[in-house]
Amino acid sequence: MPILPREQPEASPSESHKARGMAESFGVDAQRYDQARPGYPDALVARIVAGSPGPAVLDVGCGTGIAARQFQAAGCAVLGVEPDARMADFARSRGLQVEVAAFESWQPAGRTFDAVIAAQSWHWVDPAAGAAKAARVLRPRGRLAIFGHVYEPPAEVAEPFAAAYRRAVPDSPFNGRPARRPLDLYQAAYVKFTDEICETGQFSDPEQWRFDWEQSYTRDQWLDLLPTTGGLTRLRPDRLAEVLDAVGDAIDSLGGSFTMNYTTLAATAVRADAS
Repeated sequence: MPILPREQPEASPSESHKARGMAESFGVDAQRYDQARPGYPDALVARIVAGSPGPAVLDVGCGTGIAARQFQAAGCAVLGVEPDARMADFARSRGLQVEVAAFESWQPAGRTFDAVIAAQSWHWVDPAAGAAKAARVLRPRGRLAIFGHVYEPPAEVAEPFAAAYRRAVPDSPFNGRPARRPLDLYQAAYVKFTDEICETGQFSDPEQWRFDWEQSYTRDQWLDLLPTTGGLTRLRPDRLAEVLDAVGDAIDSLGGSFTMNYTTLAATAVRADAS
């Protein structure tokens, strides 16, 4: 269930920020989202922290605070910005400081940061306005890091999901896409993120990072995660149940569990010196 095609209704990441209904649908069950969604590789967090001039981190679209808590554990002082008040409330209940706003309209009130991160959220931000805003709130040599997971279940799970989704939502724009999509597609999206950042003229040292890892899922664990993904957050309960039943049967046929191969991609650049 890859993040980019299932949570971006348009082919281009540059247009996804216009789909506000989907962008702000993830808070429908914030607790499930926080429990089911995976965290981020420790090596990614460590690399961002080591490559930033200090510990002050702004988390754009922080959601329930999955990434923010990892940065806190690494010694950072994190401020979250989140447009969905339900997600923000959950993050606050876990000890995070969060301000409710879309990043483009958020008011920094003179505050600046050593790193601006966007974990699984930058495609919901206007790319030109977001990059310029990040440059304004970063200190010189501060780091902007955009990252997210790419994950494709095995064909034995992905294909029954796609078939059930087509039956449940026959008019969905997702239905014209293959059940599994190549990693190159997602890597190209992150290259585009980097290009848009550099087009501001205020960043240097652009890089693409990649982290490969895997995680095992039982039937129940995967069926807990699926409703938190963008294609399913707004389905009627009966249609959601149809999709989950088909996927559950597929996982049962594999013995009740499967291993997911994850790739976490990052696009990052450094705020140019003020001079």
